[in-house]
Amino acid sequence: MRGLTGRGGNRSLAASGAVMAGLAAVGVFAAACSTGGTGVQDEGAAHTDAVAKATPSPNMSPTSGAQKTEAVNAVKLIMSDPKVSERVKADLKPCARDSYPVDTSYGNLTGGSAPDVVVNVLTCGDAVGMGTYVYRGTGGKYENVFAAEEPAVYSAIDRGDLVVTKQVYAKGDPVAEPSGEEVTTYHWSGGKFVQQHWVRNEFSRAVGEGEVVATEPPAPNEN
Repeated sequence: MRGLTGRGGNRSLAASGAVMAGLAAVGVFAAACSTGGTGVQDEGAAHTDAVAKATPSPNMSPTSGAQKTEAVNAVKLIMSDPKVSERVKADLKPCARDSYPVDTSYGNLTGGSAPDVVVNVLTCGDAVGMGTYVYRGTGGKYENVFAAEEPAVYSAIDRGDLVVTKQVYAKGDPVAEPSGEEVTTYHWSGGKFVQQHWVRNEFSRAVGEGEVVATEPPAPNEN
């Protein structure tokens, strides 16, 4: 997950990487099953009738379960949204040429006919989240149904729920080392996002500082 800095961000990144790796493995297995594979290599020549049975019908699509997604211009969406603060709009500038610090995710959050769009606006230097927004597709247009504009905030889609992570900084904390994080899960209900879960993680300052070796006091002088 981008936009999460410091030790908390590394932990979230590691967890996300593990999940994505697992999903990739499941996807490979599912692909093998959809084409008639068994998950293990079959020995001997394939029979013609078996191949015929394994061939998908012309009316069936390998991605029939996936929802068609049309990419949106996230920068244009943010800049034209009256609900986005002028501060975020002013800070949203390209990092290099036409490359803007914006992460975009598509998924089913609100149960609409079109995929919802999650947009995270970051800083160029440290990739710290400045604002996160959810847009619901209705009638060919996108409506802002969620917004959080706080330092170090980032949203992601997790199994149909919106998960918002905010880094927590104590006085004197460097950007790369927050003191903790707050993770809030929202579920769409009654035409709005309703908070379901809230977790606060506080990070240990002892991690990564090295081990302190205890020393014995000097022996008393017997003379």
